Amino acid sequence: MSSPSDQTRRTIILTALATAVHASAPRSAAAEEDAPGSDLRPQKADVLVFAEGDHAGEVIKPQDLKAGGPFVRAWPKDPKTSVIRKGSRLNEVVVIKLDPAELDDDTRARSADGIVAYSVICSHAGCPITAWGKEAQGDKDVLKCVCHNSEFDPRQSAQVVFGPAPRRLAALPLAVADGTLTVVGTFIGKVGAQQGG
Repeated sequence: MSSPSDQTRRTIILTALATAVHASAPRSAAAEEDAPGSDLRPQKADVLVFAEGDHAGEVIKPQDLKAGGPFVRAWPKDPKTSVIRKGSRLNEVVVIKLDPAELDDDTRARSADGIVAYSVICSHAGCPITAWGKEAQGDKDVLKCVCHNSEFDPRQSAQVVFGPAPRRLAALPLAVADGTLTVVGTFIGKVGAQQGG
């Protein structure tokens, strides 16, 4: 049978070990999302960072994007505070590099040398855009929401070219500054799915 001092010593050691493990654990995603500003919509001068993969959280440079696609998923990041604005899924965007000559005038005006960004949230039911491929009724590659087969042409302000989506995807105007993709304005258009029903 152990003495009371052995029990006390064991409790102190276990408490110290638990505290050390907790303190050394990586910061949780929930704690990061709670950072002030993480749920704010993209702001002017934010940079874009990879949302997933081996380079998640790293700043996207134009040369990181393959001409003609596929797109990459990205989050805006405040360059002053380093807060990634991933506290709301409505902040995530798809970024794709296209031939500037293929863009309509409105799209070209908010692109960065052919690089465009749109909300990842489909305007139909709020599913994420997950595919890049040939359109159902044509030969161009388009952004696709596979939930209900809506398709959007990123060369024409992400207008709906197929499926039940009621409107285009919201666009995020970009520029290239100091070799990185930079946000130059707020979303153009409504972000997210239609309401009611």
